[in-house]
Amino acid sequence: MANDGAEAALPKPSNWNLPNAITVIRILLAPVFFIMLLVDDGQDGWLRWAAAVLFILAIATDGIDGHIARSRNLVTDLGKLLDPIADKILTGAALVGLSILAELPWWVTIVILVREVGITVWRFVQLSDRVIPASRGGKLKTLVQSIAISLALLPFPSLLGDWVNWVNGVFMALALILTVVTGIDYLVQAWRLNRTPPPTSPSSPSASPPSPQR
Repeated sequence: MANDGAEAALPKPSNWNLPNAITVIRILLAPVFFIMLLVDDGQDGWLRWAAAVLFILAIATDGIDGHIARSRNLVTDLGKLLDPIADKILTGAALVGLSILAELPWWVTIVILVREVGITVWRFVQLSDRVIPASRGGKLKTLVQSIAISLALLPFPSLLGDWVNWVNGVFMALALILTVVTGIDYLVQAWRLNRTPPPTSPSSPSASPPSPQR
C-alpha cells in the first residue's frame, strides 16, 4: 500500500520538456534540409554536403532525446507519438528529394511512404484507446533507413567511384525489406488486437461503478 501511494504521488512529466523539444526541432529541420538538398540540384557541392550532414545530425538526435527521456523520467505520450512522426518526416523528405534528383527510383519512395503514412494514420486512429510506440522492429527499420539514406545523401561516388553506389543499393534494399516486413507486422498486431475481446470486470458485491483508473 505504501508503494502504491508513492507511485501515485509521482508527478506526471510535462509535455514541455527537453526530449520533446529536441523532437520538435528535428521536425523543423526537415524542410531546411529538403531545400538545401534540392538547391544543390545534384551538383555535389557544399550544399549537398551540408544537407547530408544536417540529416545525419538531425536523425542522430532520435537516440539522444530517447535517452534523456528515459534517464530523467520524462517519457510522455506526446513524445511517444511525435518521435516516430519526426523520423518519418525527415526520412520522407530525404527520399522524396533523392527521387526528385533521379537518384532513387520513385517506386521505392512510394512504397516506403505508403507504409510510413499508413502506420502513422493507424496510430492516430488508436489514440482514443492507447498510444502505440515504435516497436523494436520499427526502431531497427528506422536505423537501417537512416544509414541507407545517409549513404545516398553523402556524395561519395564523386570521390570514391561508382562502386559506392552498389553499397548504397544494398543498404537501401535492406531498408525497403524491413519497411515492408515491419509494416505487415503492425497490421497483424492490429488485427489481433481487434479480435481480442475487452477484459470483463470481475463481479463485485458493491454497487459502486468501476474505477476509471486502469
